[in-house]
Amino acid sequence: MTPGSLQARANAAVDRKDWPAAAEALRGLAALAPHVARTWIDLSYVESFSGRYRAAHEAIAAAARAPQRTPGDIADLIARLRTFNDAAGVQAIAKTLMLAPSPDAGLLSICALQLSNLNDHVLALACAEAAVSRQPGSANARLARGQMLAQHGDIDGATADFEACVAQAPGMAAAWWSLARLRRQSSDANHVASLRRLLAMPGLPPRDAAFAGFALHKELDDLGDHAGAWQALEQACEAKRGTLNYAAAGSRALVDALISLPALPWAADARAGGKTPIFIVGMHRSGTTLLEQLLDAHPQVQGVGELYDFTSAMRHATDHHCQGVIDDVIVARARGLDLSEVGRRYLDGMAWRLGGQSHFTDKLPSNFLNVGFICQALPQAKILRMSRDPVETCFSNLRELFSDANPYSYDQSELADYYLQHRRLMAHWDTAYPGRILDVDYAELTRDPGSVMRRIASFCGIDYIDAMRDPRNSTRVVATASVMQVRDRIVRRDVPKWAPYARQLQPLVTALRRGGVEVPGSPA
Repeated sequence: MTPGSLQARANAAVDRKDWPAAAEALRGLAALAPHVARTWIDLSYVESFSGRYRAAHEAIAAAARAPQRTPGDIADLIARLRTFNDAAGVQAIAKTLMLAPSPDAGLLSICALQLSNLNDHVLALACAEAAVSRQPGSANARLARGQMLAQHGDIDGATADFEACVAQAPGMAAAWWSLARLRRQSSDANHVASLRRLLAMPGLPPRDAAFAGFALHKELDDLGDHAGAWQALEQACEAKRGTLNYAAAGSRALVDALISLPALPWAADARAGGKTPIFIVGMHRSGTTLLEQLLDAHPQVQGVGELYDFTSAMRHATDHHCQGVIDDVIVARARGLDLSEVGRRYLDGMAWRLGGQSHFTDKLPSNFLNVGFICQALPQAKILRMSRDPVETCFSNLRELFSDANPYSYDQSELADYYLQHRRLMAHWDTAYPGRILDVDYAELTRDPGSVMRRIASFCGIDYIDAMRDPRNSTRVVATASVMQVRDRIVRRDVPKWAPYARQLQPLVTALRRGGVEVPGSPA
């Protein structure tokens, strides 16, 4: 068949969602013209729709090798490689772009953001700098560089970039949101009026309404206008929730499936002398970044950040792509798998990130869903579970604009239900894998960091040093929602952040109490 007829056959199969037929036609087309990246990219998508994770990854790797590609192909290629956690592929494209005589600022900005997601912060910043150098007037390039600079702790530089963005593009809601988060706002210096004007614009897309609404909530909260801040938060959560497909029943079913798995015995550590992963898990916004910062102050611990490497290893082993960290298909296919291979793949994939330290942290909070698999795949791994006041944890989730990874966090009843599922699953892991998990209480950590870090050091098999008491002793790049807080000394709050919103949070409190969670009366 000719390339034209194969393309027509593939298009017709895609239109009727006949993924096997589409894949067959695209494979035929790729055999005739292997140098065309677009064919391989399309094949990767179709293989994913067919549920073939490994074949989809192989196709996008072939696309990365294909020389004939347009800027649009490269943008898709970068995003697709990120889907498979393929850091080497994104890094290769970024380096090629930076060496080009006339580099594309837009593609460099995309590379910067994706490399940041992959925790290659040095190359991410280099790409962002190159994008701004190539096109200083690009608001997208300045936005990307501002985000990189904030992660590196350059608050003045980040501020200048975000202010340049909103000066050039006043409707760039993501820049306003980024700007609001850099500093505590004051009555003399804030962006409240600008944010209200933006939110009043007719036809504002939900994504922008969410960015602007969360920014306005943060600034009004800084200013002590709690009534206005709550109203902004409600509007922002409604806008964001409307863009997401989420059902609490699915989370409950996933936890049921995980609990039903047999708790297989785990082998003694067979990797003496190798790297020891320290997984920090829990609810988001429970203090996991602070704990990683304190551990990173130890000379034998490398804080690597939030990673999807274990999820990628599980997806490869089960030949299935999923939304989020895990799903019911992966759980079902994991029965009977040799998870030691998952552990090897995980450690091999991590190797490029690691230095000479004996231990490294993997701080993806939602890895609490993977604890059973981690225990079997990595017998040497240490697992730390952060616990924090349930209302403070949930409120911190409610007021944070995440990516699409945490869709439960924009509705009080869905958030409470997810917290209860997290609590139920962790109780199961404690029973199924005794001694593998150390609970770390956030309040105790902030009250007496020395004693808590001594206990953690002993559990992890490292010597305690006094530097582990202060997060300022770590100079690593931080790319989580806690980027600003963890660069300062430990602060212990006598009155929680949720106190001014106690009345509005009653649906959350009531749902937690009904689920058996002890919630104290409203703080004074």
